[in-house]
Amino acid sequence: MNANWTQHTHYAALDWASDHHDVVVVDRAGTLAAEFRFAHTAAGWAEFTAQMQPFAGAPLALETSSGPAVDQLLQRGWTLYLVNPKAAQRYRDRKAPSGTKTDRHDAWSLADALRTDGHGWRQLLAQDEATATLRTLCRDELGLIEQRTALVNQLQATLREYYPAALAAFDDWTQPYAWALIQQFPTPLALHNAGQRKWEQFLHTHRLWRADTAPARLECFAQAQALPASAAVVTAKSLLATTLVKVLQALQGQLDEYRRRITQGFTQHPDHDVFGSLPGAGEKLAPRLLAELGAVRAVYPDADALCCQAGVSPVSIQSGKLDKVRIRWGCDVVLRHTVHLWADCSRKKSPWAQAYYAQKRADGHDHASALRCLGKRWLKILWRLWTDRQTYDEARHQANQRQHGSWVSGLLAAAEPKAASV
Repeated sequence: MNANWTQHTHYAALDWASDHHDVVVVDRAGTLAAEFRFAHTAAGWAEFTAQMQPFAGAPLALETSSGPAVDQLLQRGWTLYLVNPKAAQRYRDRKAPSGTKTDRHDAWSLADALRTDGHGWRQLLAQDEATATLRTLCRDELGLIEQRTALVNQLQATLREYYPAALAAFDDWTQPYAWALIQQFPTPLALHNAGQRKWEQFLHTHRLWRADTAPARLECFAQAQALPASAAVVTAKSLLATTLVKVLQALQGQLDEYRRRITQGFTQHPDHDVFGSLPGAGEKLAPRLLAELGAVRAVYPDADALCCQAGVSPVSIQSGKLDKVRIRWGCDVVLRHTVHLWADCSRKKSPWAQAYYAQKRADGHDHASALRCLGKRWLKILWRLWTDRQTYDEARHQANQRQHGSWVSGLLAAAEPKAASV
């Protein structure tokens, strides 16, 4: 809450687009003070700076927290306030019940909403260069992983049409050794003609020869020609499969480079020890957690704000006889996904986390709901560690649980005699 909000004389808003932006400025009374459109070019931003000179220091509202427009505004020293897209839609509807929609109208509705309600909005605080770089790298890596998943799905669909024996050979087609199979034996006939010895040699070369899986993989070789596709299908689809493999190999090389740079940036970050100490976070999730939380502590004034942003705090709906609780959809989806994975991995590293999860499942929660509950508990711990710049200590945490009479410590105490008897 900004107690000095009414001291501002003007309030601005920017409705952004890919090649141009609309700006509206209103005064304390809501009277239009300025409106203009400028191109997203060097000349356009120079025009923006000139036209906004009389309103320097005014708060500015917009709907996005990242992108070229945000970057330019932060570089120019503007104080930015974020508007949730759903809230922005409601503000637009309030100003135009008829459904009228223009870029100018959108900017005007946000500027006027900033004037009346902005004192309760969240200010966008710029991160330092190291944190901003790490966040961009982590998010781009996730985007590339999604592309890899799409390519793997396409490859599997292609193999299903002409080479089902190859699909049966491996469960995980995100692994390079699975792609090497298609590269070395692109068709069922190529695998058959190579002979069993070559197939066994391939398995040994890629360290895939194990007593438990060898019989099934030898059976894949035996069934290579069991249900042959037509020559036309094999010719066309084998070319597509080898093409997809080459794209996947190139993409994996870049993913490895992303991972190297993320690891380097995370290792050199001042908050490395805090996030590196989290059980189950590991080398992949710890950098993502750091990147999403950032280094500016004022962004999350309390643990509840962080839990809401991560989507682990539920939403209550009460109206008349209706009273229910549902998942929070309005949140940072990248942070929510990262916390979900971290909570799941933490069960293997932290005894109390597994006990907490098991109790939630016993209480009737499904897997995802139990992980959200566990994730919320972890985020409260992480917020305190992050705020105080302290590392996590499992023994200290369990001692605190016992000291405060936590029901989780009771579960652990009850489990110890059973483990000892076994």
